[in-house]
Amino acid sequence: MRKIIALSVLSAALTAPAIAQEHRGEMHDEHPSDMAVASVRPMYEQFRDWLVATAEKVPQEHYSFQPTPEVRTMGQLLGHVANANYIFCSGATGESNPNSMNYEETTGKADLIAALKEAFAYCDEAYQMNNMKAMEETTFFGREGSRLWVLVFNATHNSEHYGNLVTYMRMKGIVPPSSAGM
Repeated sequence: MRKIIALSVLSAALTAPAIAQEHRGEMHDEHPSDMAVASVRPMYEQFRDWLVATAEKVPQEHYSFQPTPEVRTMGQLLGHVANANYIFCSGATGESNPNSMNYEETTGKADLIAALKEAFAYCDEAYQMNNMKAMEETTFFGREGSRLWVLVFNATHNSEHYGNLVTYMRMKGIVPPSSAGM
């Protein structure tokens, strides 16, 4: 499990510069005072898109796939990502978490896709915050940090679980969205 997590983090670290370079032109449109959040947004958006594409690509019958009893099923992982995005992004903005569902208990593919899209739509707004707000101190999971730190934590959390899902997809012979067309 440690190797999978280490590979996921390494993958995110290696992918982030390419993603940032790909979106560099978009960042020039940002006000200079908002560059910190704008520099994290492309990584968040890339993993958001891959996670939604994963939910759409994986057949319903694989949503219950669980490589070992100690880990979440594919569907539970997708539900966990939806839940966590609400937690992270409400923590980053300082709002109350608007989600009252536990999407890890959701089993239907269409319902999980909708949950992910709604959670990411909520987070999309958080990734639009200006730097003044992003640099404000907050407490998240008992730790002090900036609101930007919470957004970075969210993006890396999405990356971690996308890495889990890549392994699950490979075990089922499915080409992950990040590898499709390569």
